[in-house]
Amino acid sequence: MTPPSSSPVPTHPPEGDKGDRGERGTPGKAGAEGPAGSRGQMGPKGTRGQTGAPGDPCKTQHSYFSVGRRKSLHSLDYYQAMIFDTVFVNPNEHFNMFKGKFYCYVPGVYFFNINIHTWNFKETYLHLMHNDSEKVILYAQPSERSIMQSQSVMLTLELNDEVWVRLYKRERENAIYSDDVDIYITFNGYMVAPSTT
Repeated sequence: MTPPSSSPVPTHPPEGDKGDRGERGTPGKAGAEGPAGSRGQMGPKGTRGQTGAPGDPCKTQHSYFSVGRRKSLHSLDYYQAMIFDTVFVNPNEHFNMFKGKFYCYVPGVYFFNINIHTWNFKETYLHLMHNDSEKVILYAQPSERSIMQSQSVMLTLELNDEVWVRLYKRERENAIYSDDVDIYITFNGYMVAPSTT
């Protein structure tokens, strides 16, 4: 018998060159958000920034003064403003030394205090004035002894208001004592709180 013939083994053609990359497909939908990661370490401290520009000096909310008088004073007129000759503090010159008056440049609530030394056998009669209105009195009757007297008050001031000390002369001589060595007469004021309006 003739043996069967064997089938030929198939052969593959040789592999060709790699083709060009295809276009990118459409992105799929975003997956679910994963859990938050742990907090990282604090970074290094940054460098200090530059100093800012100075603020507007007109917005300064301060006003105060303290003045005194070395010379004694006799009331010559029916009404007479007390003039002071010594400055302790008056940084913004809100107190006018020539007129003896404090002018309000920063509206608000202010505290004022006047201290004087009476004169033997002479009357002492003063008013602390707010503009043309008498607010408080400082009074001492004639006496053999001279004494220190004081008066204080708090006032609400508006812009350009005036506060000053006025002597009042009646039938008797009105006088306050001081000398060139010590200062017995002082007038002080400062803002407690600026106006909120």
